[in-house]
Parts: sequence; structure tokens; C-alpha cells
Amino acid sequence: MRPIDSACRQLSRLLRAEPHELSALAWAFAYFFLVLCSYYLLRPVRDSLAVETGTRTLQWLFTATFIVMLALVPLFGWLCARLPRTRLLPGVYGFFAANLVFFCVRLDGPVFFVWLSVFNLFVVSVFWSFMSDVFTTAQAARLYGTIAAGGSCGAIAGPLIAATLSDRLQTRGLLALSALLLLAAVACIAMLGRWARAHPRPGDPPPAQPMGGSVLAGARAALASPFLLAISGYLLCYTVLSTALYFQQVEIVRAALPDAMERTRLFASVDLVVNALTLVVQVFGFARLSLLLGATGMLAAAPLVSIAGFSWLGASPTLLALIAFGVMRRVGEFAISKPAREALFTVVPREARYKAKNFIDTVVYRGGDALSGWVLGALPAIAAIAAALSAGWLAIALYLGARMKAWTREDAPSSAPSPR
Repeated sequence: MRPIDSACRQLSRLLRAEPHELSALAWAFAYFFLVLCSYYLLRPVRDSLAVETGTRTLQWLFTATFIVMLALVPLFGWLCARLPRTRLLPGVYGFFAANLVFFCVRLDGPVFFVWLSVFNLFVVSVFWSFMSDVFTTAQAARLYGTIAAGGSCGAIAGPLIAATLSDRLQTRGLLALSALLLLAAVACIAMLGRWARAHPRPGDPPPAQPMGGSVLAGARAALASPFLLAISGYLLCYTVLSTALYFQQVEIVRAALPDAMERTRLFASVDLVVNALTLVVQVFGFARLSLLLGATGMLAAAPLVSIAGFSWLGASPTLLALIAFGVMRRVGEFAISKPAREALFTVVPREARYKAKNFIDTVVYRGGDALSGWVLGALPAIAAIAAALSAGWLAIALYLGARMKAWTREDAPSSAPSPR
């Protein structure tokens, strides 16, 4: 046996991938690396800006982000109906790269905050839509952890580049580098598309065929299907609780660290710790945890951590409690809950993978931000309220896990029915 064949066999065993899947896995890994590296180049600056603005301004920024999302989702639905994915995906990333070039010329703080919040959700949502279009449910259970690890590597590289090269490149240089990374992701899309044409999903239409349907089909599907509605509720709970933790972070960090540069260093350090731990779990733990816990256990992990974490933060609102809970929550979300949540979309039709998923990932997500920003800003005892909401989140996770288990039992068909 040639050394290269032996290495491929060992890598396949380590990653639980079939030999013919390795090339697609590598391109998907690189694709997500480039997308999240592009985003994380800019995140620490945004978080430092958020601390400076305070919770009252954050409420308006969250609301503005939600309004922008409402405007963009019908446009995205219109593009989905008319363009095949071979043109849709490069167009999305090219659009955001062009935006970054514009910001190199004129950068406005609040506008950039809103834009970055929109950018992050759109590019990641489109990425996972494409993954659910390329890989089957069974492949997702084995491969999504490794694919998500590509994003973690990018999330580690981004802050490192920003920390080491920010003095040399300045803000405009970081923006330009971020744009180049997005354009490089388009090459990964092309290579994955080539692999998908050679290994099509059973029953799916050709990738060169536009999805058709109406502009608002995604919203209607998300609201009409109990399964997609439950996914919306799951994500809504996550984003409301994220906003609750973000508000706690603003108050606790402002009191503990008055210096802006010290806060930026703290946020960058936390990002590095979170992403390093996430990477380890994604590469070595996700596939095995998926086999051990199943969809139910994977989806329930984040709600359980939130119940414990918000209870701790309510009893002890300190910087130590904030960092410890924040790290545990983000590692659990990125390494376990999010890949498991994205795998839910492998059982829905292609139109729902793009349109309904985009509606859920953008309007529902940022709608939760906007609503919770105003509601939580006016309520006392945020941590206690968040702990109670986490229990409802857990109930939704148990429902989704039960539905996935029913559709993926060994005696069930390989392709699940459309969610009802």
C-alpha cells in the first residue's frame, strides 16, 4: 500500500469520513475557515465599541439591524427563486466583499456595527445552507463537527491577525484583508460544487436549476411547519439569552475594566480561548458525542449549560463568573449545539434549506435581538429570567431531538419526509 493511501485511510478513520468524502471535507473546512476568519478580524473592535456605547444605544443598534434584515430577506428570497446556487452563493460573498471595499473608503461606527451584525448572520447562514445541500443527514452526523472546526480555526486566526497586524495594517488594511478572504471562499464553493455534481443527493434537483417559488416562501414555510417553527423557537431562545448575557457583559466589564484597550484585549483573549477549546471538541469529540448522545442530547447541551450558568451569574455577578459561563456557553454552542442544529435542515427540501433557513437565521435571530434588547433593558434580575427561559429552551430541544430520532431510526427510509 502506498504511503499516501495509508495516510488517507488513517485520516478517514480519525475523522469518521469515507475516502471519497475527504476532498469535500477539506474544501468545506477551508470555506468555513475563510468566512469566519474574515468576520473575526473585525469582531474585537466591534465589541469594544459596544461597551463604549452602552446598553441604551445597543437597543437602537439591535433594532436597526432587525429592520435591515427585514429588508434583505425578501431580496434574498427573490434571488433564490431566480438564480441557481452556482450563481447565488458567489453573488452573496461578492456583495459583502464589495461592501468592505466601501468601508475602506468611508467607515462609520454605528453603520459598521449594524452591517457586521447582518454580514455575520448572512454569510454563515448561506454557508450552512450549502452544507445541508451537499451532505446527507448521515454524512452531517459524521462530518459537521470537522467542518465546524474549520470555522473555529478561522475564528482563532482572525483575532490573532487583528492583534499582531493591526498596528501595521490599520483598520482599512484589516477591512481589505477581510474582503480578500471572502473572495477566496468563492473558489471553495466552486470546488465543493464540482464534488456535489459527482455525488448528488438522492432526490434533489440539479444544482444548476433555480429553486423557484415565491419571495416569501421561506417565511411561510418557517411559520407553517411545526418542525421549522420549533427550530425558530430554539434559535429565538438562544438569541434572547445571548442578548441577556451580552447586557450582563456590558455592565460587568465596564465596572471591572475602565480602560478600553484592556477590554479589547480581554475580548480577544476570550475569543482565542473559546475557539481553541471549540476546535478540540469539534475535531475529536463531535462525531463521538453525536453517536453517544444522539440529536436530543446534542441539542439539549446548550440549554442545560444556560440553566446552570445564569443561575450562577444571578447569585454571583462577577467578572470570573461571566467569563467562565461565557466560555462554557460559547464552546457548547459552537462545538455541539450549532452543528447539531444545522443538521436538522438536512431533512427538509432544498427551497427550505435556503429560504426558510435564511429567514430563521436572520429575521428570527435579529428579531430576537431587537425584542429582547428593549424588554431585557427594562427588566431587573435579568439572570433569573434568563434561567427560567432556558428551561423552555430545553423543552424545545427535546421535541426537536425526538422528531429527528423518529426520522432517522434504522428502520426508517434514508431520506426523511418533509417536516410536518
